[in-house]
Amino acid sequence: MGIANRRWQDAAAILVLLQLFLFHSATSQSFIGVNYGTIADNLPPAASTASLLMSTSIGKLRLYEPQPELVAALAGSNISILLGIPNGDVPSLANSPAAAASWVAANIPTTVPVSAISVGNELLNSGDSTLPPLLLPAMQNLLAALPAGSTTKISTVHSMAVLSASDPPSSGAFHTDLAGSLDPVLDFLHANGAPFMINPYPYFAYASDTRPETLAFCLFQPNAGRVDAGSGLTYTNMFDAQLDAIRAALDAKGYSGVDIVIAETGWPYKGDADEAGATVENARAYNANLVAHLKSQVGTPRTPGKSVDTYIFALYDEDLKGGPESERSFGLYKTDLAANYDAGLAKSGATAAPTILTPPPPAQGSTLQPSRGVTPTGFCQTTATVPGSTQGQQVPLNSYCYIPAGAVSRRADAGTWRLVWFGVLLCMAMVAGK
Repeated sequence: MGIANRRWQDAAAILVLLQLFLFHSATSQSFIGVNYGTIADNLPPAASTASLLMSTSIGKLRLYEPQPELVAALAGSNISILLGIPNGDVPSLANSPAAAASWVAANIPTTVPVSAISVGNELLNSGDSTLPPLLLPAMQNLLAALPAGSTTKISTVHSMAVLSASDPPSSGAFHTDLAGSLDPVLDFLHANGAPFMINPYPYFAYASDTRPETLAFCLFQPNAGRVDAGSGLTYTNMFDAQLDAIRAALDAKGYSGVDIVIAETGWPYKGDADEAGATVENARAYNANLVAHLKSQVGTPRTPGKSVDTYIFALYDEDLKGGPESERSFGLYKTDLAANYDAGLAKSGATAAPTILTPPPPAQGSTLQPSRGVTPTGFCQTTATVPGSTQGQQVPLNSYCYIPAGAVSRRADAGTWRLVWFGVLLCMAMVAGK
């Protein structure tokens, strides 16, 4: 009887470990964040926004500037903050350690974790030539002002325009004319364990090449796959291709240890007549499939089995933005808190089923839209405004896409390994219980 009891106790202990393992697998997928823009006059109260966020699986919130009321409302929510500093504030922080210390004292909350501070947004491509030399001094002053033992990282956010090449992803490289400003920043990130933050938008890549196969590639939908001739790796979606181009650029500079954070990515659900692809169906497909892709932990062909922290643009529409209709139509939710579409962010933890839409063929006799012609292979480039800019200006952005020949994906499946371990532990529990 004693031996039987001991076996049952052993089995129970193993089952507890199994439960802990499964719980960890279910709760460790805290890679998904959202951007909170404020160029609007109809945003809901901070408490309502906090309640909305806590009803979802969103674990991270990016603010473009301090939002004290919203931060206070998030106390106890386990939602961390990526806190931004507007470009216009960078000069004072660069020129005065005292100003940096005052900013930290006034804006770093004690009730909500701040994962990182972003010093400026796409500053190196802002068009203001006075700002790049000030970026590193501002970052250094802020780092020095953080309290002892702080885990908050100091970084900055870049647009994809910092890359001079991304086709194929293995050829990813930074613009050499940015080296004077970018290289010292990369050294700073490496020395302080801070991430490289960037804003890739497959939507803009599709806007420059509106073929159906490009839409499927951008929306994580079934497609033939595209082979990187340099690495031999196969890509089945634009997000992975852009992410791996960034990874290749960092690796080429010797910064393989610097992590990447996707500070913005998204898809508009509405646009002007000449904005191809800006529909509810496509926005849902992109964001829902992105969420499912991140939750799968499959990673990218270059870095399999590793999800990257990703902030979706944006929580709400911003009705005061200028530019085309799409600029005001990136919101996951309306300002009355109703969802614009289901992006698979319910807190139940369920992964949304992949959204598969068959792109319609061009109407017979139709012509390609101006500046959106077919790109036969490889590199494509388009000019568009930056959806996340809160500087009150429209900033030119070069978008890159990767469009080589097709093949079948061979990415590692991290979910399979979780199932294997589940089976091993279950068998151990069954054997111990005999």
